Amino acid sequence: MPALERASIDAIVTSPPYNLGIKYRSYEDDLPRGEYLAWTDQWLRAASKVCGPQASLFLNVGAKPTDPWIPLEVAQVARGYFKLQNTIHWVKSIAIDRESTSEALGLERDMAVGHYKPINSERFVNDCHEFIFHFTPDGRTKLDRRAVGVPYQDKSNAARWAAGGDGKRCRGNTWFIPYETIQSRDRDRPHPASFPPKVPEQCLLLHGLSRLTTVMDPFLGLGNTAIAAGRLGVNFVGIEMDAHYLTEAVARVKSALRP
Repeated sequence: MPALERASIDAIVTSPPYNLGIKYRSYEDDLPRGEYLAWTDQWLRAASKVCGPQASLFLNVGAKPTDPWIPLEVAQVARGYFKLQNTIHWVKSIAIDRESTSEALGLERDMAVGHYKPINSERFVNDCHEFIFHFTPDGRTKLDRRAVGVPYQDKSNAARWAAGGDGKRCRGNTWFIPYETIQSRDRDRPHPASFPPKVPEQCLLLHGLSRLTTVMDPFLGLGNTAIAAGRLGVNFVGIEMDAHYLTEAVARVKSALRP
């Protein structure tokens, strides 16, 4: 990041290592907590220097039941350089009771959709969500809220419908984005901690395409932020320390954006 010009990045969407002992190829994900947070401080300080005055940093951080404080501790470090403007809950799996829905949905039974990693424990429930912290330089960055909006279900209120413009309301801070079903982990998702391209795509749309020129992900992984940026037609800068992941990311971006 020091090689980039100051204030040259309009949005960062990233998911750094969580320090939960995940098996990466070239990074030890089990640092002493103080050392990990000091490293977090270093990259967040560098990120703050390259972000423009109306930039967004969408920071995805997960946890594990026996260590639930990691996301909040990382957010606390980010607080030294950014303002927390929104907290988004990325829901990977959800159970929907038929009794809790409207008749318009026409559900005939309870449903469970999405994917999660089961937890075999008598103490903890399955972990089906992660945080996406939306940081900005001063907490005053304008957003295009209806770019990722959802249609009104009840169209009877004409005044509300007119105020909605295109018939959509703000999606809110819970985003259900499941992983795609895969046949082979090694072939289809050869990285231990990646988010689906729809996660960065919705982040960038929320920030506002009209205010996006260059997007960055300092932890490129398999390149899903790059794929999202490419599909939306904005410039992208990615940083990745592992040559194998970088090669895989370049190949995946080329494949995803091939006409």
